Amino acid sequence: MTGLNIQNIHKAFGDKIALAGVSFQVAQREIVALLGPSGCGKSTLLAIIAGLEKPDQGDVEWDGTSLSHVPTHRRGFGLMFQDFALFPHRNVFENVAFGLRMAGLDERRIRERVQETLELVGLPGFGERDVNTLSGGEAQRVALARSLAPQPRLLMLDEPLGSLDRGLRERLAFDLRHILRDSRQTAIYVTHDQEEAFVIADRVVVMNAGQVEQIGAPQEIYRKPGSVFVARFLGLDNLIPGVIAPNATAGRAAHTAIGDFPAPDNIQGEVTILLRPDAARLDPNAPMQLQGVLEEVSFRGGVVQATLAVNGVALQFQFPATVSLPEPGSRLSLGFEPAEAIQIFPRHN
Repeated sequence: MTGLNIQNIHKAFGDKIALAGVSFQVAQREIVALLGPSGCGKSTLLAIIAGLEKPDQGDVEWDGTSLSHVPTHRRGFGLMFQDFALFPHRNVFENVAFGLRMAGLDERRIRERVQETLELVGLPGFGERDVNTLSGGEAQRVALARSLAPQPRLLMLDEPLGSLDRGLRERLAFDLRHILRDSRQTAIYVTHDQEEAFVIADRVVVMNAGQVEQIGAPQEIYRKPGSVFVARFLGLDNLIPGVIAPNATAGRAAHTAIGDFPAPDNIQGEVTILLRPDAARLDPNAPMQLQGVLEEVSFRGGVVQATLAVNGVALQFQFPATVSLPEPGSRLSLGFEPAEAIQIFPRHN
């Protein structure tokens, strides 16, 4: 069962290229996140999948059949937007029942399905509630129930948590993941928030300037970003320019302003080195050491973030909150395992 197949999608609006050769697949019952900054083409791609826009080139298929001539209302896809778009003059039951009535279901089946879906999203007994009295989280759940009730073969969610405050977004992201999994719903989740994407999705498609930068499982993308753009977008900002050249004592090495790093044989010339912020240890026996001045320490819940200045370069590192660091202004030596801490990109990357 192949599900959705996006094949080489191109789309331009006048001189502005919105999408340039986007391809990926979404298997049935899989949740895939489209992750990227505003303007990268995520919402345009969603509109093309839904049939609201036509691509200049490429095709959208479902189970191997082209949808190029299938209108939006016949694709069997559902859409959920950021603003929820609940009908203010209808109660919760009538909002959730809307798509079922449009599909022509009989009244008994509508009532059964509305009850099933409200229970699925954690709102049993909410059918008679006025939607104008709902909290933001409850309104989001009703909008999700309305989208799930017709049992779409693909559900597309466009920044569905974007209008909620940070704490509520974090809580609902976990709930949304479980709801989609429990309903065995095939879904595409559009967001610019990496934490949301990582919590909710089975796989993530990272987009930049209308193109796919990387596709992979959340942990794979975070542990091994495919480009400098992906690393920076994920908040991995310890990116240091360097040059790979022979080292008289250590063989091939990447020379940088903060020292030399071991270099692989398959990369030459100018490079950018990622030094992972979560790889530092207070371990004098680690094979690689980095010394500098501790400029700043800030507590962020379960982690401590430290800024270390090394030869004038400010680097950010994270430690568990239980780690004791010296006072700012002190000299500090950090230890690293090179295989875990370093990733080298060719400069054109």
